Amino acid sequence: MNNLNFSDIKKEIEIITSRSSGKGGQNVNKVETKVMLKFNIKTSQSLDNHQKELIKQKLSNKLNKNGELIITAEAKRSQLKNKEIAFKKLERLLKKAFEKPKVRKKTKPTKAAQKKRLKSKKLHSEKKKLRKNPEL
Repeated sequence: MNNLNFSDIKKEIEIITSRSSGKGGQNVNKVETKVMLKFNIKTSQSLDNHQKELIKQKLSNKLNKNGELIITAEAKRSQLKNKEIAFKKLERLLKKAFEKPKVRKKTKPTKAAQKKRLKSKKLHSEKKKLRKNPEL
């Protein structure tokens, strides 16, 4: 992950819990199972300036006005499971932000592909010629 230690980032994350919506019966009304992770990119000590810029560019739609990356998880009935899911989401997002895109290598169609294309065009043309009204 671009020489970045995720355990250092975990120390800078603020964890907020609240009551979750969805299934769970009375559990939903009593227990705070929803987990929200706030990771402030601007004030982070474990990221260098280049990494911060990469995150700002690639994850701009996930950042709020304060420069915080917010991840929520409320799928499970357990706060612990939701916390694990949220941390996995965060790790996946950061890996994705630091991933270098593959460089596309231009290729030309092969001779066989060109011949096949021309042959199919010819067949299509013949089919259309057969449909024409001979009187016109």
